[in-house]
Amino acid sequence: MFRIMCKAKIHGAVVTETKLDYEGSITIDEKLMQEADILPSERVEVLNLNNGARFSTYTITGEPGSGKICINGAAARLAEIGDRLIILSYGVFSDEEAKNLKK
Repeated sequence: MFRIMCKAKIHGAVVTETKLDYEGSITIDEKLMQEADILPSERVEVLNLNNGARFSTYTITGEPGSGKICINGAAARLAEIGDRLIILSYGVFSDEEAKNLKK
């Protein structure tokens, strides 16, 4: 059996920009993505701590060290500059791998 488990989390990210007229996605500072082990184009789930919105999208790499967190496309209606987010990434793991994940 395989299980879908949370493999990475960026907690407390702050929205620095929104771009409604964009095809979609979330732009994340490349350094943050590397530290969290999230790849470009990886599917992520975004939880907005300010308004309770929750949505799935894919990642785009932002300038390293910029702190940029930009919500793009239709999802830009679900966040405002200054909102605090949790960004989650999931992976598919065997039972044995799942038991050995960092908690």
